[in-house]
Amino acid sequence: MVTTKSRERPGRERLTRERVIDAALTVMDAEGLDAVTMRRVAREVGVEAMSLYNHVEDKDDLLRGICDRVMGGFEFPEREGDWAERAKAGARAWRRLLQAHPDMMRLFAETDGPDPASPDSLRPTEFALSLIHEGGLSDRDTVQAFHAFGGYIQGFVMMEGGSLAERAKGGFGDEAAAIPADAFPVLATLGRYFAECDPDEQFEFGLDLMIRGIEAKVAADAVDDAAGSPAE
Repeated sequence: MVTTKSRERPGRERLTRERVIDAALTVMDAEGLDAVTMRRVAREVGVEAMSLYNHVEDKDDLLRGICDRVMGGFEFPEREGDWAERAKAGARAWRRLLQAHPDMMRLFAETDGPDPASPDSLRPTEFALSLIHEGGLSDRDTVQAFHAFGGYIQGFVMMEGGSLAERAKGGFGDEAAAIPADAFPVLATLGRYFAECDPDEQFEFGLDLMIRGIEAKVAADAVDDAAGSPAE
């Protein structure tokens, strides 16, 4: 009788769910989400595709595993100190995560996202919501701000990783002098500044605007609440 153990090749690393998901993440980061197939991942770990089903239920389970693995690697910033600086540090951590795994945004959009039963995958969202709420927003506005921050960070990472950034930075900067000032006076005047756009500086500028916006809203809400309170 031939046992499973006797069929294993000498020196081959034992196949586990963690190893399968790591391989899938490697394929996604190197070749894109479309390349993540059971057959491609199997080839990455050196087995037949059917062997993967001993560790993942199907491709959807594999993709959820990638979400969980990436979210579990979120780098939490310090929880003490000035609120605005901690909020900025959190946004930077999200940007770094998405920069390291560009196709995560598409993966989030095409799947149900991280497994709700996986605590590690939910901690970054819990952290972000609690940090925004700490800034003084209402429960509902906290969720609104969470979506606004997420949209800004994801959109920025997509822009800096695509051709739009190069077109905006190089095209307008180099060709600003050729823009007809009578038809496009503002673009003709400001176009040259596109060439000076540093991604990190741009990100920090937008982040500062959003933080200031939250602080201004919290202050305005406090004034409205005080004005609406009955006199004692």
